[in-house]
Amino acid sequence: MAKGLRLEELQVYQVAMEIGDIVWNIVIKWEYFEKRTLGAQLANASDSIALNISEGYGRFHYKENKNFCYYSRGSAKETLTGIRKAESRGLVSDEDFKLLEEKLELFFRLIYGYINSIGNTNSLGE
Repeated sequence: MAKGLRLEELQVYQVAMEIGDIVWNIVIKWEYFEKRTLGAQLANASDSIALNISEGYGRFHYKENKNFCYYSRGSAKETLTGIRKAESRGLVSDEDFKLLEEKLELFFRLIYGYINSIGNTNSLGE
């Protein structure tokens, strides 16, 4: 990881932002009951992926940054479960389901690498 990299330049953050937007665009089309139940939790979980990366990035200590990355990873797992539930209930198209699965797989690869880089002498100037 390059020293002094801005949050917006982190690929893991960019992918997390995409996931939240994809989920939002799916859930916003659902009927009231689906939005209020699974939809709200799914949207919150998917938004938490990027929000936790951002909060951790803004912390002054690398251990706190890592902790927020673990929270982000947990939110991504919750999002994956939610989108699987939505797919089994016929609320998401096969195309959108596949896209989200692929984005989440990419996110998991990136977050593991990012977590491992945090605290190294050449990561984020820490």
